[in-house]
Amino acid sequence: KYMRMFYLLYKKSPTLSDLLSWSHYRELLPIKDINEINYYIETTISRNLAYRQLREKIKNKEYQRLDDNTKLKLINKEEISIGDTIKNPIIIKNKFVIDKENISEKTLQRLILEDIESFMKELGECFCFIGSEYKIKINNTYNYIDLLLFNYIYNSFVVVELKVTEVRKEHIGQIEVYMNYIDKHIKGITNTKTIGIIVARRDNHYYIEYSSDKRIYTRDYEIV
Repeated sequence: KYMRMFYLLYKKSPTLSDLLSWSHYRELLPIKDINEINYYIETTISRNLAYRQLREKIKNKEYQRLDDNTKLKLINKEEISIGDTIKNPIIIKNKFVIDKENISEKTLQRLILEDIESFMKELGECFCFIGSEYKIKINNTYNYIDLLLFNYIYNSFVVVELKVTEVRKEHIGQIEVYMNYIDKHIKGITNTKTIGIIVARRDNHYYIEYSSDKRIYTRDYEIV
């Protein structure tokens, strides 16, 4: 049965990689979309994934959570930006058996920090953790960035703000201030401009649509 499925898959995509094992392909065979299969093949090769890791990505519907424009770029082999790789929604694992409907920002942050590596993979590749509650001083007031990351492929700092409500216009103003602070006081001359990501209970694309700063991205989160 599986060999026949593999034969039919090979007819659709004769460039299948010999770097994947039969166990890898057993995970891929039930998928109908050849573009989705190609995505997982390339991801498995680039990240050197074991078949169990590949299974987890398929189970979490990683490809399906990419933006449609990103999928089109991948199909056409176009260059992608840092925002293209951020999943929507971002999956956060509930290790504390909390009430998902009544969660505070501190608890959300704690869930993320408990498995920060998984969270960064939800954002894409090549993210590094710098700190949480990263303290900055604006005039005489201390402010705290929820998460400060760095992406070494795009050579930029990444400010992440966590919200347990729908995205509001004041959230965009807040993260812009933090991004501009990092650009002025932390960023080196060889770094590109800082990126901002707002992770909220519900996205509100209208505020981003009317925001002049295209470095800011908003995404939903889902606690599982």
